[in-house]
Amino acid sequence: MASLDEQEPKGTFECQLCGLTAPYSYMGQKPPNACTVLLLEECYVLKDPFTSDKDKFLILGSQCSLCSKLVCVGPECSLFYSKRFCLPCVRENLSAFPQEIQQDVEKRHSLSRAASRKLDSRP
Repeated sequence: MASLDEQEPKGTFECQLCGLTAPYSYMGQKPPNACTVLLLEECYVLKDPFTSDKDKFLILGSQCSLCSKLVCVGPECSLFYSKRFCLPCVRENLSAFPQEIQQDVEKRHSLSRAASRKLDSRP
């Protein structure tokens, strides 16, 4: 099996919410060279460019299990709760999630509103 280092990029991952783009080396649950790792979802994976360790990788994102949009793992775009969910789908189905997830989503929403207000008030 070829290492992530030796693989050419298979394509470009693009988050359908924030527009993040990055070349990915592997898509699946068992990244090459990560012998003991089995991801809980089909992920787009990139060899970690910040280390020479061939076993290290970054998870870029996955598909939302409800709407099938490609979303990055950034906290503004998705969350993982047994499956990957984009935040718009989480908000639409918020009552179906446990109280802890509901509180986390509300906290994220409050923080993003506060950050927006700070940016809007800059001279």
